[in-house]
Amino acid sequence: MAAADVALALVKLLGALLASLYYALEALVVSLLPRALRRKSVEGDVALVTGGGSGIGRLVCLKLAARGAKVITWDVNAAGNEETVRQVSAAGGECWAYTVDLCDRHSIYKVAARVKEEVGKVDILVNNAGIVTGRNFIDSPDELIQKTFDVNIMSHFWTTKAFLPDMISANKGHVVTVASLAGLSGVNKLADYCASKFAAVGFDESLRLELLVEGHSGVHTTVVCPYYISTGMFDGVRSKLIPILKPEFVASEMVDGILLNSYTVVLPSFCKFMILLKCFLPFKGAYLVYKACGGHISMDGFQGRSKDSQQQQLKVANGPDKQKPAELLKPQGTPEV
Repeated sequence: MAAADVALALVKLLGALLASLYYALEALVVSLLPRALRRKSVEGDVALVTGGGSGIGRLVCLKLAARGAKVITWDVNAAGNEETVRQVSAAGGECWAYTVDLCDRHSIYKVAARVKEEVGKVDILVNNAGIVTGRNFIDSPDELIQKTFDVNIMSHFWTTKAFLPDMISANKGHVVTVASLAGLSGVNKLADYCASKFAAVGFDESLRLELLVEGHSGVHTTVVCPYYISTGMFDGVRSKLIPILKPEFVASEMVDGILLNSYTVVLPSFCKFMILLKCFLPFKGAYLVYKACGGHISMDGFQGRSKDSQQQQLKVANGPDKQKPAELLKPQGTPEV
């Protein structure tokens, strides 16, 4: 590379750094404005939530429906899907439910085609479904490691591929990737889970950059990185300093992340600074901080969901009833105005 080219690149870099100071100030000022003034409307939008049959997914469905969105829940648990439809309908919203095998990309594409035909194009995609093994890496069965990746990250590729083209055509849409703080920092006994969530964080960032480079500024992405949540998925975990999060709080922050077009939602928010420590401290120092926070023993009492619930959850690898590859529940009621 010629010296002139290097000099020009350095000048551009300096200009970018100076501009970053302005954007940092802009972000600070905007953050001081009340959220109510900054939220966008999702009324009439079609929002699809994977893992919507229980926990955080169901709460997100309810909250989006309360804001006038038409909600679709995808889950392997048909009974859970029905309950989500019932609750959304009882609150005056519209909800469709499809029982989907998230480990089978062909099934995802097939059901996605039905969604477009029977409900319409998807404006908001929330990739929320996830599973956890919770064992030492060496003790984790191969099939559980594979399932973790199939559900926690590979399904994101297939669902996003299915619905993103319509968003790009309209230059309007939102892709939400539910990752984890375990996607920003490793955790003992969560090697497969952390790896899948690190991949989810990378997927979101790369997708966002790709959309910006290609000029699709109307399509937004948000990655959500929460700490342990008391939904049952991480029953038995212990936390010394950081409070285990309440599902209602996490769901509210996730939905606000959509409404505010946030790039990243870290919960609790002060954990952003703890992640920075990992970048600046030497590894031995970071490890001492990790131990001081109890991270090295947080999974020692892990139990996860009840056995019956785990078996239902892991059916995601085998798919739903082969006689009904995708059950559709018709919407009940009308959205609240």
